[in-house]
Formats: sequence, structure tokens, C-alpha cells
Amino acid sequence: MSQTVAGARVLITGAAMGMGRLYAERCVAEGAKSVILWDRDGAALAATAARLTDRSKGRTQIAPYIVDIADLGAIAQTAQRVRTEIGDPDVVINNAGIIRGKYFWEHDNGADTRPTMQINALAPMYIAREFLPAMIASGYRESRIVNIASAAGTLSNPRMSVYAASKAALIGWSDSLRLELVQQGYGHVKVTTVCPSYIDTGMFEGARGPLLTPLMTPEYVVDRVWRAMLAGKPQLLLPWTVNLSKVLRGVLPLAAWDAVAGRVFGVYRSMDRWVGRQ
Repeated sequence: MSQTVAGARVLITGAAMGMGRLYAERCVAEGAKSVILWDRDGAALAATAARLTDRSKGRTQIAPYIVDIADLGAIAQTAQRVRTEIGDPDVVINNAGIIRGKYFWEHDNGADTRPTMQINALAPMYIAREFLPAMIASGYRESRIVNIASAAGTLSNPRMSVYAASKAALIGWSDSLRLELVQQGYGHVKVTTVCPSYIDTGMFEGARGPLLTPLMTPEYVVDRVWRAMLAGKPQLLLPWTVNLSKVLRGVLPLAAWDAVAGRVFGVYRSMDRWVGRQ
């Protein structure tokens, strides 16, 4: 799988639009055997499936499934349908995510905090658990799990408290899973944890990139993620300033880091004008 996903079955969550659709288009372009599309927006999903079917010209099976990944039962039922109708995926891209850009005390427990944790942190675990046993059992077939986390999971930021918590949980689980697979000798299954800063999508409309960290285009991020996934790269941080912030946060006293992040780089004001899609 170091070159393409030709002949592979690929499952993508949040596949109806945005970056999810870009991943799906990449699958079709490379001749994937099946592209399994999960999304809760039925109309957008149907439109994307039709577009991909037209592009594939019958070479790739396009399999759309309407599923709310905030619901554990829905994940389990849809996963069983996928196994029966398509077969176990070789690649799972946990792309779906939501954000609530407000102060923590403005979050509603039911409408904001719970779905953020369910979709961003728990759903990738549930989905991986459904398909990982078959990946392990194959013993030889190259398999991939890609978890789209966020740079927000590596540092604190006002108006992102619950989102940051969900992505920090995702990062911790994802990289631990990678180590477990290595430790137990399942080297054919590789996990890539992706931690991008702000991406120029509707989800982050109004957010301002910190100093030296401009908003990245979805196409650029998808290309970098795709190459990292094929190569089985353990972690991808985008852009380079995310690595820099991790180093500075680790070596500076907290007060000094707050001054650098807040006053110099502008990280702590980056969500002040957020109006993005929820």
C-alpha cells in the first residue's frame, strides 16, 4: 500500500462533503475496489455518491451509508451491513468531526459537550473496534487506520475547551493503538494520527490562523494525509509551527508559554471571530 489504494476497500466517515469527499475522490482516482461512504446527511451523501459513481465509470464500487456516528448502536448495525454487503475495509479514515467554538460555560451538556465527545473521540474508537479484528486476522493484508485529530489536542486554547479535550483523547487513544499493534507484532496494520491546525473549510469559518500558521487549504491537507497514510507514517502535524508549539510548550514555564502563545503568536485569540459550521 506504499503507492496507491488500488484494489483496496476504503471506509471514510464524514464523506458527503469537504475533506471527506476529497478523500473519496482520491480513492476513485487510484482505483480502489470499494469506497464506503458514511455520513448522516442523506441528501449530500446521495449527491456525492452519484458524482463518484460517474467518475469511477464502474471501476470502483461506491457504497453510501446514512449513519449517525454519535450513536453506538447505529455504528454497530451499519458496520455489520458493511461486512455483509461489501466486506471488511482495508483502510478506515476517521474524518468526521464537529466543533463548538464558545466558552466552556456556554456549552450545553446535551447539545454541545456530549455530541462533541461522542463524534470526535468515541466514534473513531467504536468504528476501529468494529473493523480492527479482521485487519489483524488477515495476517498479511496491508491495512490502515487514519484518525483525523487536531493541533487543538496538543495545546490549550480559549473557546475550544471541549473540542480540544475530544481531540486530546483521540490523539492519546490513536497513538496508543499504534504502539499496541507494533508491540504485538501486527505490523501490517498501521495507524496514522493527524494533527492539523486550522483548515480553510466551513467548519472553521471566521477562525484566524496564528502567527506563521495560515489557514491551510483542504486539498493540501488531504494530499499530505494521503501520502502519510500510504507510507504508514505514525503521526502527521501540520503545519511545521504545530511542532514548534509543542517544543516551546514543553520547555517554557507556563506563564512564559502563555505570553508567547497569547501575545506573540496570537493563538489564544484565534477563535474570537469563529462562526463556522457546527
